[in-house]
Amino acid sequence: MDELHRKSIAELSAGLAEKAFSSVELTRHFLARIRDLDSGLNSVITVAEKEALLQAGAADERIQKGEAGPLTGIPLLHKDIFCTKGVRTSCGSFMLDNFISPYDATVVERLAAAGMVMLGKTNMDEFAMGSSNETSHYGPVKNPWDTERVPGGSSGGSAAAVAARLAPAATGTDTGGSIRQPAALCGITGLKPTYGRVSRYGMIAFASSLDQAGPMARSADDCAWLLSAMAGFDERDSTSVERPVDDYPGALEQPVKGLRIGVVKEFFETGLDKDVAASMEQAMEELKRFGAELVEVSLPHSEYSVAAYYVVAPAECSSNLARFDGVRFGHRCEDPKDLEDLYKRSRAEGFGAEVKRRIMIGTYALSAGYYDAYYLKAQQVRQIIAQDFRDAFAQADVLLGPASPDVAFRLGEKASDPVSMYLSDIYTIAVNLAGLPALSMPAPRVKGLPVGLQLIGNYFDEGRLLGVAHQLQKATDWHLQTPEAFS
Repeated sequence: MDELHRKSIAELSAGLAEKAFSSVELTRHFLARIRDLDSGLNSVITVAEKEALLQAGAADERIQKGEAGPLTGIPLLHKDIFCTKGVRTSCGSFMLDNFISPYDATVVERLAAAGMVMLGKTNMDEFAMGSSNETSHYGPVKNPWDTERVPGGSSGGSAAAVAARLAPAATGTDTGGSIRQPAALCGITGLKPTYGRVSRYGMIAFASSLDQAGPMARSADDCAWLLSAMAGFDERDSTSVERPVDDYPGALEQPVKGLRIGVVKEFFETGLDKDVAASMEQAMEELKRFGAELVEVSLPHSEYSVAAYYVVAPAECSSNLARFDGVRFGHRCEDPKDLEDLYKRSRAEGFGAEVKRRIMIGTYALSAGYYDAYYLKAQQVRQIIAQDFRDAFAQADVLLGPASPDVAFRLGEKASDPVSMYLSDIYTIAVNLAGLPALSMPAPRVKGLPVGLQLIGNYFDEGRLLGVAHQLQKATDWHLQTPEAFS
C-alpha cells in the first residue's frame, strides 16, 4: 500500500480491477498523504474527506458489479475555481471565502460520472490572476522540488499536489499559461485543450474568451484518460464546440517518425535561460532519434502577445468580476452607510491587490474614448497572432519551444514587479490568444529543478500532442522523477 502514490492512473486502474486494493483504501492513502505532507506546501485548501470516502465506496460497488470504467475509483483534486456542490469554492479569494456552490461544474460532473473520487480543492492565484500562486488569500503554494520557490500559477496548487504525489491527477485552468507554466515548474504534464473543447460551465470566469480547463497529471498517458472524460459538447456553455470527442488514449501510439516539428525561432532568441535552452536541445535530439523532422518556424508577432493579453484579459476580468459587489455575489462589508459604500467597501475588502490592479486596467481599457485605442486594437493584434500560427502550421505538424523562460523563481522574488511576473508567461500567452491546444511535459532538469517542454498543436489536435509526449515519455524518465521529500 505504501507504493500506491508511485503508480500511474493505468496502473491504479489495473490494481482496482484485479482487487489488489479498493478505491476506499486508495482514497485513504492519498488523504493521509495530504494530511501528513501538505502543511509544507499549502497546495490543498479544502479537504473533502467525507465526500471522497462516499464516492470511493460507490466506486467499489461499481467495480464489484463489473460496471467500472478506466477512471472508476481513481482519486483526484479539483482546482478551487470549479464549482463543487456542497463543498466550498473560494477561487483563492476572500471574496468567496464562504461560498458553497449549489451545483457542480460540468468538468466536476463528468469526472464524477466516470467514477473519479474528489479528494478536495487546490490552492490557486486569486481568481486565477497570477503566475506564481502568491496572490491567493490562503497564502502562497510552495514548490515541492524546493519549498523556497514558487510552483507557478495560477494552477500552482494542482501542479504542486500532483508533483508531490498527493493525488494521481488534478484539474487546472489555463487563461494565459496557467496549466502549462506550473506544470513546467513542478515537473508534471499539463494540457491546455483547444478553446471550446472542454466546457466552461461552472468554472468561475476570469477572461471568458481565453479561459480553458484541462488535465494535470504525471504523464501524457494519464492526461489522455482524463481529457477523454472531460471533453465534449455542453449546451450550457455557449462557447462549447459541438464536435465528437476523439479517442485520446488510442492516439498515444501514433509514430513520431516523419512528423514535422516546428521549432519556434522567437522562443529561443531573447530572455531564455541558457541551461533551459540546453534542456530543450536534449529533448529535440530525442525527437530526431525517433525520426521526427525538425524545421524552424517563425511567429513574428509573438512579441506583442503579452501586451495584447494584458489588455484583453483585464478588460474581460473587469466585466466578469462586476457581479461580485456584496449584493449579488461575494463578501459583504459590515454596516454600510448606503449602496455606494456597500459596493466600495465590499469590493475593497474582498479583492486582493493583483485582482484590483487588473480590474482597474480593464475598466480603463473599456472606458469611453479608450475602447478603440486599447481593447479593439488588442483584438486586432490577436487576429494577426492567430494568422502567424496558421502560417506556421502550413510548414509543421506540431510546434515546439520552452513552456517557461527559466526554472522556478524564489518566493517573493517578483512580487513587487508585476511586469517581470507577467513576462513569466511569454511563451504560453500567444496560444490562448489563438485558442490552440498546447501541452507542457518534463524535459531534463536544470540545477535539480524541473523544466517544461511545450508542444503546440493545430485546432483540436490534442491527440497528436499527447502522442508525441507519450512517445518521448516511453523513452525517457524525465516525468518519473519525484521530489525526494515526497517520494
